[in-house]
Amino acid sequence: MSESLLVTGGAGFVGSSLALRMKASRPGARVVALDNLKRRGSELQLARLREGGVEFVHGDVRVAADVAAAGGFDLLLDCAAEPSVLAGVDGGADYVVGTNLLGTVNLLEAAARHGADVLFLSTSRVYPVAALDALAIEERGERFELLADQPLPGASEHGVSERFPLEGSRSLYGATKLCSELLVEEYRALHGLRAVVDRCGVITGPWQMGKVDQGVVVLWAARHEYGGDLSYIGYGGTGRQVRDLLHVDDLADLVELQLGRLDELDGRTFNAGGGRPVSASLAELTGLCRAATGKSIPIGAVTENRSQDVPLYLSDCRELEAATGWRPTRGPERIVEDVVRWIREHRAALEPILA
Repeated sequence: MSESLLVTGGAGFVGSSLALRMKASRPGARVVALDNLKRRGSELQLARLREGGVEFVHGDVRVAADVAAAGGFDLLLDCAAEPSVLAGVDGGADYVVGTNLLGTVNLLEAAARHGADVLFLSTSRVYPVAALDALAIEERGERFELLADQPLPGASEHGVSERFPLEGSRSLYGATKLCSELLVEEYRALHGLRAVVDRCGVITGPWQMGKVDQGVVVLWAARHEYGGDLSYIGYGGTGRQVRDLLHVDDLADLVELQLGRLDELDGRTFNAGGGRPVSASLAELTGLCRAATGKSIPIGAVTENRSQDVPLYLSDCRELEAATGWRPTRGPERIVEDVVRWIREHRAALEPILA
């Protein structure tokens, strides 16, 4: 059992949720959340962390001295990232590359000094856009669906597996996370670290500060609750594009399981998402938000596709399930209901950020 844990991105949505879970399940451990508080709304996490017994350090993973200021640790949960797939599209790639790549180097150097275990949260965005665009899909009702017969290895009606081709462009966000995966393996081999990588789908749930380029479920729910404009962008403006969803509590369940079996899982890279059972199109998400809020807002339509977008992504998590027995238990309806409940419980504090 780890005695000192460092959670980077620790005041972000995922990092704060995992830090609080780790402290709750390890009350005697020192759990440190390191975060630069760049993302608007992260300051609201500080009271939650304090109340949960998590120590907060204001620092930036791009700065090695800030990582050192967090002190020693025997487990690193790396949740730090610039998560927008549009980061750097209009120039200014310094932050996404610095955070997602240089930050990884600084953290792995620290992990090597302390002989720490590493759980690295990566992304499904490591899979190339052109390859995902080449998947065989069809329209069924309000969504796109994968066909059983696919043109590329590692793809099936279950989704995209870890064997999917990695050649091609994927966005600066995806490229920096893939490079970081390679660095994790190199540091593991060089320093004998135990490490696991999870390529996560769309993580969501309460305490995510959703916005246009990241956090679509919370954005959709918030616009329904507060009022505002939304549009289906691309693919004819019909809202049929699909993503699998992962409730942050399901992710926390997975992390707990993996940390308990690091010797067995060491060196593995897994897809970790909701898969086909926990997925939704934007049109279906609209229906879920209307049901959960009791409100309806008009949805616009933009027919032109957006840069870096794909019509469908589903995580094939059969390798993860075979290795661990884990599968998500919270479906799309539960996810949206939890988000709406959270917004209503903290309506005034969240309105300047989400409205």
